[in-house]
This record gives sequence, C-alpha cells and structure tokens, in this order.
Amino acid sequence: MGTSRAACAGRYFGPVEEIDRRIVRLLAADGRMSFTDLAKQTGLSVSAVHQRVRRLEKRGVIRGYAALVDYDAVGLPLTAFVSIKPIDPSAPDDAPERLAHLEGIEACYSVAGEESYILKVRVGSPVELEELLQQIRASAGVSTRTTVVLSIPYEHRPPAIDLSPD
Repeated sequence: MGTSRAACAGRYFGPVEEIDRRIVRLLAADGRMSFTDLAKQTGLSVSAVHQRVRRLEKRGVIRGYAALVDYDAVGLPLTAFVSIKPIDPSAPDDAPERLAHLEGIEACYSVAGEESYILKVRVGSPVELEELLQQIRASAGVSTRTTVVLSIPYEHRPPAIDLSPD
C-alpha cells in the first residue's frame, strides 16, 4: 500500500474515522456551526467535539474556514476560466509562481490535457478581463484560451464525504 502525499508532508496520520467524517461534512456545509450544534448532530459531548475538531485541524484534514462572498456585491461579477499553455514547451514549468501576484486569479489548477493549467478568475468587467489576460500572457509566457461564465447555478457545495467506515 502506498503512502499518500499528505502523509509525506507530515499532515495525515491514518484514516479518518466515521465520526470525524461526519464532523467534517457538517463543517463543510456550515463552517460557523457551533461546537454545541456539532455535538447535537453527532451525539458527542461538546468537549469531545472540540477535541476532534482541533485534531482534524492539526492533521490538516480541516485546513481553514472562509467566508462565502457575493462577488456581484463586491464588484466582481465576471467569472472566467482561462486555460494556459507555455508558448515554449521547453521553458520551466513555473507559471503558478509567475502568476501568483495577479489578484484577479482566484484559483490555479494543474490539469492533464492540451493545456498545463486552468485558472479561475474574477474581475469587474470585460475590459478588466482583457487586461488580466494580457498580464497573464506577459507574466508567464503562455497562450490562453478563455471561457466566460454566464451564470453559476451552484458553487461551494460541501464534499460528498462517505460516512461508512473504511
């Protein structure tokens, strides 16, 4: 049996128990759920839930908590996916580092296929998207292919965590 990448990084110490999976599933759906509510949902005491959550955080199973933002309300109504591939295939594969300073990029995914990475970007207008695309090309020496999102029926869904034991 192979060792997981997380285990090599020292963050994962074995399988996640069913009760911990339930806690993770509840927190993924509502990161602000109180320890009292978690205890009610899991049948554990508040102190037991608190200990388990802290242990899950320490192990890196729970990596953090974040606010879900209404991007229209903060002036970033345009979402797009930008696929990038190097103009020179023999160049170093350092696009993520070269693009990290660009605030319009929300996420960078390494992918299999014709492109090397897919970027999720959020900007205020088509003009801002065009400017960001120019910055991406200039910063990383890549060609781009862009897909503009028309609507987002759902996003930030909690993961489908299997609650059965391994």
